[in-house]
Amino acid sequence: MEQLTNLDFSIIAGYLALTLLIGLYFSKRASQNVSEFFLSGRQLPWWIAGTGMVATTFAADTPLAVTGLVAKHGIAGNWLWWTFVSGGMLTVFFFARLWRRANILTDLEFIELRYSGKPAQFLRGFKAVYFGLFINAVIIGWVNLAMYKIIKIMLPELNPEMVIVACVLLTTLYSGLSGLWGVTITDTLQFVISMAGCIVLAVLVLDAPEITQAGGLTKALPEWMFDFFPVITDKTSSGSFGSAYELTFASFAAMAFVQWWASWYPGAEPGGGGYIAQRMMSAKDEKHSLLATLWFIIAHYCLRPWPWIIVGLASLVLFPDLPLEQKEDGFVYVMQSILPPGLKGLLIATFLAAYMSTLSTHLNWGTSYLVNDFYKRFINTSASSKHYVFIARIFTAGIAIFALFITFFVLETITGAWEFIIQCGAGTGFVLILRWYWWRLNAWSEIVSMITPFVVYTWIMLFTDLEFPSSIYIIVVFTIAATLIATYATQATEEKQLLAFYSKTRVGGVLWKKVSEKLPHVESDKGFLRLFADWIGGVVLVYSTLFATGKFIFGEHQQAIVYYAIALLAGTFIYIDLSRKGWNNLK
Repeated sequence: MEQLTNLDFSIIAGYLALTLLIGLYFSKRASQNVSEFFLSGRQLPWWIAGTGMVATTFAADTPLAVTGLVAKHGIAGNWLWWTFVSGGMLTVFFFARLWRRANILTDLEFIELRYSGKPAQFLRGFKAVYFGLFINAVIIGWVNLAMYKIIKIMLPELNPEMVIVACVLLTTLYSGLSGLWGVTITDTLQFVISMAGCIVLAVLVLDAPEITQAGGLTKALPEWMFDFFPVITDKTSSGSFGSAYELTFASFAAMAFVQWWASWYPGAEPGGGGYIAQRMMSAKDEKHSLLATLWFIIAHYCLRPWPWIIVGLASLVLFPDLPLEQKEDGFVYVMQSILPPGLKGLLIATFLAAYMSTLSTHLNWGTSYLVNDFYKRFINTSASSKHYVFIARIFTAGIAIFALFITFFVLETITGAWEFIIQCGAGTGFVLILRWYWWRLNAWSEIVSMITPFVVYTWIMLFTDLEFPSSIYIIVVFTIAATLIATYATQATEEKQLLAFYSKTRVGGVLWKKVSEKLPHVESDKGFLRLFADWIGGVVLVYSTLFATGKFIFGEHQQAIVYYAIALLAGTFIYIDLSRKGWNNLK
């Protein structure tokens, strides 16, 4: 195993120094007030806000996860996350402008903008601690463990625990100093480094002797590995390695038509939310918010995955004897075997960039909940802006320390976390979407929608043989039913709260008619059919571009041209519609 050279370490050190300098540069600006610290003063252009979203969802574990999916079931295995395209596009056209228009600091502040009474206060405070501290620390822990694995393979001469601690401390330092300004600017830099590194690795691995002598990847591997769609059968695949991705129609439909709107998942919340909402709210205006989210969805699904997929396929040729449980490590072994001095340092910097962009965003996002929605709302309601910024820096360090504890002492015992979160959030999306568009939902609706999936999931695990993703149907049905019962069994949100919310967001729609009739002077949004048309066009645009790029890479140029033509038509339709004068959605 070839050790890293001084050139490699110089590249890594240079990257780390640059991120720290950016943090120091923006520290004074971030210290002004909490809006600057958590939302960059609401001044981000769409391309920076959107690139920040892409960088955040490119964690150290994502290339490894995609490699594992590809090794197990070929390219079609990526449908486990490709199905979220529809939900992402729903956020683009229906919610991005609304989040910016609400003019709030966090998406949890929305709760008391939309609901009233003590249930709303409880919901906001509970979610602030639950998501801002506990769920956030678990997510950071996953990312830490992925980076731990990479360091252990690529830098065996170093202590991986100490490297993780050092990286967390450095990221905490520049995140705490610079707030979202530094986080977002470093995210943009980190995305460029990450994509460049992965593209270089993909190009180099295609020239590996084992692959060129076999006539290329398509000749070296079974044909089914290059299928873009799963096989629909009457029996779901057992999950064994070396077989096409087979799903029953019900299982595929659960992922493609239910999961994306029904289930809560970090970074893919129905209706937007979390750090995605944070970036939308930090944009200059509604137009920049929409364009930022559109760029994020296109880059996330169409541009980013293909270098990972190529390396994942190549790893099966270069390291065919890796055990099934280590298949995802193939990405790192390809880096170790293919890259010359200098480029090896660049790829480690790539993973550090991916890792630190995710870590810094989660630290800033989680801190925004703890400060704005817990400390400022319930503990100290009248302190100065500088005091809240100071507390934010304390909380940033606290989350980092707690996440390190979770990483090294708790998380290694957790398995199946992805499926667990999807199922225990199934049905919640019903409320997260309709709370914008239906006046009757109240705080109890959202509370019940959070509790019910856990109860139903526990019942399924203990008393049935249902497995994911078919179990989603049962959880969603019970959750929606319980939510509707709770909605009509409890008092509606106070009328003055509903009037204030509608006046501020101008959301429009027939489900707000009871409220809008009392506000004839408020010019609400119209043209929902056009929004649906744009949404469908966006879904077609992303999938067509995704498949076209893949077909082009693997030499199927005629099919690539057809897919690109469809994507061009869909993109043109969206552009013309967004450019029409008088459309009040893009003020």
